[in-house]
Amino acid sequence: MKIIIQGGRVVDPANQTDGLFDVLIEDGKIKAVGKNLPVGQDVRLIDARGLLVTPGLIDMHVHLREPGREDKETIATGCAAAAAGGVTSLACMPNTSPVNDNKSVTEFILRRSREVDLVGVYPIGAISKGLRGEEMAEMAEIWEAGAVACSDDGRPVMNALLMRRALEYARLFDFPLISHCEDLNLSADGVVNEGYISTLTGLKGIPAAAEEVMVARDLLLAKMTKGRLHIAHVSTATSCALIRQAKQEGVQVTAEATPHHFSLTEDLVANFDPNTKVNPPLRTQADRQAVIEALADGTIDAIASDHAPHTLAEKEQEYDLAPFGIVGLETLLSVSLTNLYHTRKLDLLTLIAKLTVNPAKILNLPAGTLSVGSAADICLIDPEKRIVVDASRFYSKGRNTPFHGQELKGCVVMTLRAGRVVFPRDTAEAVAGER
Repeated sequence: MKIIIQGGRVVDPANQTDGLFDVLIEDGKIKAVGKNLPVGQDVRLIDARGLLVTPGLIDMHVHLREPGREDKETIATGCAAAAAGGVTSLACMPNTSPVNDNKSVTEFILRRSREVDLVGVYPIGAISKGLRGEEMAEMAEIWEAGAVACSDDGRPVMNALLMRRALEYARLFDFPLISHCEDLNLSADGVVNEGYISTLTGLKGIPAAAEEVMVARDLLLAKMTKGRLHIAHVSTATSCALIRQAKQEGVQVTAEATPHHFSLTEDLVANFDPNTKVNPPLRTQADRQAVIEALADGTIDAIASDHAPHTLAEKEQEYDLAPFGIVGLETLLSVSLTNLYHTRKLDLLTLIAKLTVNPAKILNLPAGTLSVGSAADICLIDPEKRIVVDASRFYSKGRNTPFHGQELKGCVVMTLRAGRVVFPRDTAEAVAGER
């Protein structure tokens, strides 16, 4: 079937397009983008007046939990959550059980995602075997199986020599290493940002330097090896400054920020809600502002959710015992629009670029554009509609969000993957058996 999306404001940073256009979809691909496209027979019309029409969003930092922790999330429920959030492509981290450090796990994830058939799933393999930081994983094998990057996310690579060798080796495949920057000796058993709030609450703090020391180390290693480095979930002002300087020096580095780090601060921790417990922790207002400025000036290239679902029982423990992480796929766009676009920190082209074409370039994905001939992965957005976040209605199994009950401005209206509407749909029925 042919589809014409009519009268929407097409925002396509890959082609520097921002204007009122129609989009013609045929055989799952973009056939034309133009004004007043002729409507023939057997054409489905989608009225997009008053809506934004963008490439499907790309979330390059997602924890799907399957295989091994299907009680937290499955590939089916995670993909349903992605579709509801306007995400048509996601990259999933390797800290599953077993760890994605070999081709059999990579192949399983790809096979399962094809069976679910909702959004594109791109596995990220481990840098080290078992995420132990002792011996390099079989990167060539993982890459040949379909991985788009390697990371030990959830744990840092503490061994500098191993990180150096991994950066050198990854050059053979032209993919990035994604670094979770944390010095475990400095962070120790901390659970919140070290500072006034940690003193006030009595919770053990994680100093900003725990992140910044590792950012500096990995930037120096990337400079030495000429490898491709991507810094995950940047959270401090000094980290932003270090990355900015490295880019000016020609280091091959990219970086991402999460909606919670540019929207929330450590002040929320004072109520001891475990849904504010993330790693890296929520930082100060000055750090939050620095992350926004780094997004605006291009120091930080992408916005990613770091979607990390946990069971209710795990997150209802006391703060010290609860696991780190929050869910973010279904609030990714709304939080970004509310706190970046509607506050005039980023214009639409810049914001959408950080959710589409930029992560596509970082991971070498065939996505993030409305170019003629590309897959019709499309997100329709009402930028003005106000919504109240209700975690009980998430498609994800995870309910662990600090945004529950908040009013946000802007939401996803429809998501198309290869020309097929994947949201809204009867998702509840589709994933009922997975819960």
